[in-house]
Amino acid sequence: MNAHRSSVIPSGVPGGRRRAGTQSKNPGGSFQRCTFSDRRGPSTALRPPFRLRSAQDDTRWKRFLPSCSPRPLRRCVSAFQENPRANRASVLIVVLWACVGLVSIALLFGHSMLMSYRGADNDLAGRQAEQAIEGAARYAEMLLTNVTMPGTLPEPGTYPGEAVEVGEATFWLFGKPEGQASGTAGEFGLVDEAGKINLNTATPAMLRALPGMTEEFAAAIIDWRDADDEVTTGGAESQVYAQKTPAYKAKNGPFESIEELALVSGATRELLYGEDANLNGALDATEDDGATNAPDDNGDGKLDAGLLAYVTVFSREPNKQADDTDRININRPGPNEPLNTLLTTKFGESRAGEIRASLGPGPFPSTLVFFVRSAMKEDEFAQILDALTTATGDYRTGLINVNTASAAVLAGVPGIGAEKAAKLVTARLSRTVRDTNIAWVVAALGDPAAVAQAGPFLTGQSWQVMADVAAVGRHGRGYRRTKFVIDHSTGTARIIYRRNLAPLGWALGSEVRQTLAERKDTR
Repeated sequence: MNAHRSSVIPSGVPGGRRRAGTQSKNPGGSFQRCTFSDRRGPSTALRPPFRLRSAQDDTRWKRFLPSCSPRPLRRCVSAFQENPRANRASVLIVVLWACVGLVSIALLFGHSMLMSYRGADNDLAGRQAEQAIEGAARYAEMLLTNVTMPGTLPEPGTYPGEAVEVGEATFWLFGKPEGQASGTAGEFGLVDEAGKINLNTATPAMLRALPGMTEEFAAAIIDWRDADDEVTTGGAESQVYAQKTPAYKAKNGPFESIEELALVSGATRELLYGEDANLNGALDATEDDGATNAPDDNGDGKLDAGLLAYVTVFSREPNKQADDTDRININRPGPNEPLNTLLTTKFGESRAGEIRASLGPGPFPSTLVFFVRSAMKEDEFAQILDALTTATGDYRTGLINVNTASAAVLAGVPGIGAEKAAKLVTARLSRTVRDTNIAWVVAALGDPAAVAQAGPFLTGQSWQVMADVAAVGRHGRGYRRTKFVIDHSTGTARIIYRRNLAPLGWALGSEVRQTLAERKDTR
């Protein structure tokens, strides 16, 4: 006997057969319950409530229907009508979206790791550059400690200063050792601070003679450093600074750094920096393009440096001999026995008598005037110069080293001027001997009156130097730059000032940048 199953079909379904006693009302719609045979019996009378598209669909329906019972026909029809290919496509889409999400997450983490790596690499390069700078500063200290003649600079060209490799780092020493005028190309080496005008000792006339200086700013510098509150003509005291935001007072004390000039009334970036925005002493592309890029410049192919290139606050000379004994004051009142002894010891009694006779009575405004009056030869004067002085105290502050100062600085010295300054530089460059002797200045100036005026401001010694060091680490990254001032007046060189100059921007020029890029590609 065949087993019977029941299902719900919509009323009016083609091919559906109603049987007496089997009709029932479905609360969910007008469906009738019909019995049909299972696989052991025929069930060809039952047809789906939709069109079968092919014989294959008909065969599938006949196989599907028995497995669907005893579920309601509505659910059977819904399950049958689901397209297996559509199901597979839906799954594929879901899988693809999942893959996209996973790939996105992987890319995000990969990018994050790459940025972390680059950050760590740049940090490492920066640390390498910083250590290279510290090493360069120590190297400069060693050079100054081991100079053959105290009070002089190391001979240019005898020590490396350009693109010096230290491990994976490289450093440069910016500067013009001989105090030449700024040009288009960079120079490398240690810079003599005594080759500049000292802000704390310069006369108003010396300040006004500096390139780009104004009368008002020179007067304001005098008012800033003097101890009183009296206003110099055109200057500024605390009343002016009280009107600024924020308000402050005039210092009425010596300058402690040249950057302090920015606080003085009338200071502008153009006045302090000129066209040399990064203070590297070279004419960069953006410093010779007119008003196209900052800073504004005249585009004349020459670098017009600002005041910061010509001034210092660190120049001072110990008032002692190289063996640390006291110098002899040539203006000592009464019989100058120490001087007589010195002359006799160096030149003998006869020559010492001639020198004393030529000197005549004092006073002597400077050792240069002493040299002129003594009628000594230059090589004779060089033997006793370090033992002579016209001042008291342990140090002499603000003397300008005629052996290293630029023409722009020398032009401001009383009695010299621009024309004689150029002659001094020419005569200096023609000398074959590098020493502290300044006797050659007399012949170069050719005017006893000029010698008398300039003598008290000149020296031939250098005791403080600037080491402006820029460096990069591995792959040319991690740019750093620091300015040091090193003092070796006590016998042992030591750093007395440092300042971070990296915020001024890249100072190595486009050629160095290209060289570093090529070096990176070859590694």
